[in-house]
Amino acid sequence: MFFTPSLRRVFNECRLILTEVAWKRRVSLVRVPRHDVQRSIYRLYSHYTPIRASKPNNSPGEVNTEFMSSLPPVPLARRSVFTHLLGTSSHAPHLVGGFPASSPAFIDAATGVTISRGQLRSLTLQLAHSLINLPEPLRHRGNGATTTRPTVLILSPNSIVWPIMLLGASAAGYTTTLANSGYNSEELKHQYIDAGAHLIFVHPSLLDTVKKMLTSISCSDMHARVIVATSGWLTGVPDNETPDMSGFTRLENLIGRRQLPSEVKFDGERSEETAYLCYSSGTTGTPKGVQTTHYNITSTINMARPLWPNTRPCLVPSIAEVAGPEQPDVALGPLPYFHIYGMVKLILLPIALCTPSVVLSGFVPETFLKAVEKYCVTSLLLVPPILNVFARLEAINKYDLSSVRTIISAAAPLNSNIIFAVKTRFERAGFNVAVIQGYGLTETSPTVFVLPNKYAYRHAGSVGLAIPNLEVRLAREDSGEVLTDIEGAGELWVRGPNVMKGYLNNPSATAEAITDDGWFKTGDIAVCNAEGFFTIVDRRKELIKYKGFQVPPAELESLLLQHPNVTDAAVIGVPSKEATELPRAYVVPARTIKKEETATFALGIQEWVTQKVAPHKKLRGGIVLVQQIPKSASGKILRRQLRPCPVPDINCVNKSVKLCKGTQKQFAMQSFTTIHRWQP
Repeated sequence: MFFTPSLRRVFNECRLILTEVAWKRRVSLVRVPRHDVQRSIYRLYSHYTPIRASKPNNSPGEVNTEFMSSLPPVPLARRSVFTHLLGTSSHAPHLVGGFPASSPAFIDAATGVTISRGQLRSLTLQLAHSLINLPEPLRHRGNGATTTRPTVLILSPNSIVWPIMLLGASAAGYTTTLANSGYNSEELKHQYIDAGAHLIFVHPSLLDTVKKMLTSISCSDMHARVIVATSGWLTGVPDNETPDMSGFTRLENLIGRRQLPSEVKFDGERSEETAYLCYSSGTTGTPKGVQTTHYNITSTINMARPLWPNTRPCLVPSIAEVAGPEQPDVALGPLPYFHIYGMVKLILLPIALCTPSVVLSGFVPETFLKAVEKYCVTSLLLVPPILNVFARLEAINKYDLSSVRTIISAAAPLNSNIIFAVKTRFERAGFNVAVIQGYGLTETSPTVFVLPNKYAYRHAGSVGLAIPNLEVRLAREDSGEVLTDIEGAGELWVRGPNVMKGYLNNPSATAEAITDDGWFKTGDIAVCNAEGFFTIVDRRKELIKYKGFQVPPAELESLLLQHPNVTDAAVIGVPSKEATELPRAYVVPARTIKKEETATFALGIQEWVTQKVAPHKKLRGGIVLVQQIPKSASGKILRRQLRPCPVPDINCVNKSVKLCKGTQKQFAMQSFTTIHRWQP
């Protein structure tokens, strides 16, 4: 049965109204008179029901298709992130965010130091008091951002004090911008200025980068802006002292002065104010500041719950107090907190679920596995490059990983071959683990789809089902432009309360990304099967055009990763003299290749691919052997850093290729061997 768009909107409103009524009356949805109203409505929408686009006279292959989550809508909260997660009530003073104040919130992997929910609330409110009433030598200063509220920048690798800084700033009413801890001073300057930040929380090891950045903008009051994010006061492990730290305010100087009686409120319309400024990875250009509101985050948290795996709360002061099947869920991941995936899924969502999160400063495989074993971790949040490591890691056999129930991958595409390789590796070690995938973007806070555990292998490679309260469109056309020629696919557009407010200081980019009626264009090409499971098949801006044919890089990359002698790969299009693009592969060999073997090795891979693809997908642009593929912190391939490579001459063999100026330092320092075989 098809609904017109107007009828669909009416239906949507009915569902939301019923849910709100039930929520306000503290009545469970199952007690609403479903026989009279809800059951008949849900029967019409028992699963994803396609809705014909309003655009008339389109042929069947050109019709944009809209979908709606089969899950009942959930109640959403218009309040601050802090209130949503760590709010209290005079009627239940022993509860913080609806769970016991004594329950553990964060555990430092290296030391075992634990912060309870009650301690977290207290420490963040102490920091909030100091941020509102800054001590000497810190000073407030107006900023150039669109918001009138102050903005603070965090530059730090993961640490136990990260949640305190993040939520302390929120409690004080600040906007927080999260900077990549790998940035150099020039990259940091762009974000610092664009975000209109003044105060900076900086890890001791990165203080020199901040000083260089502030010097470059002729800053004369460094000590009024910088807070050194020390952690020794909490962990008992002394911070690495350096002369550079002299005279700067330390985080512990802002704790213990006084405590803010209550957090700054963002109820009602104020929930639409910007809470976080995360910068897009810049895979296709200069990073843009994504304005994520309090309402975006609180909505995402509520919307993700129905599909999120492993949500058994820890209701006791220590995870060691409960063992066996009743063991609470514990989360761990090496994801950087400065990325919205890490911030939401390893800091904010675990607080909402009352599931302790283990804090790890970086990823060293054996250190990571030791932490899994020591803290009985149940959920691993990873990115595809790390899963690729696990698929080949023999050390898995050395540790007791029986507590792990789910491995969740997101932030970049994960092909089914790696999923089954990881599953097999764990099974050989005697562990039964579900490997699932999710999908989201910085602009969607960052959740759109989640694959439930029970479908982990039946729908391997799928990013799952749409979260509640979300509308999804597969657009084949936009203003007359055909977006994809892949049968049954369309560009993924989403609309819902998790979609960003816009790009900071960039109205043209915002208008290009979000339609007048609220649809956010992801740029990803997706398909949806008959059961409502979505799969991302490529990215529209990255599609290679070979003589009018579209070549999806992700398809070729997935194929290359099946080759036993390839550990990583990236594919781009390079221009040719025939005014078309030729698919070129950058390949990381699984073993050391001697100089005299490079031609044979690369040509062997090229011929192997030729036997498995359609003629227009052949790697006519050649094979480039590299030591690593440039990627963002979340695992996305930075194709723009591959493009500066000059195009080799036809039939050139064993030619050294250097990257042009401006590419990523780690990548530019590598040497490459290009093998090109002309295949007309």
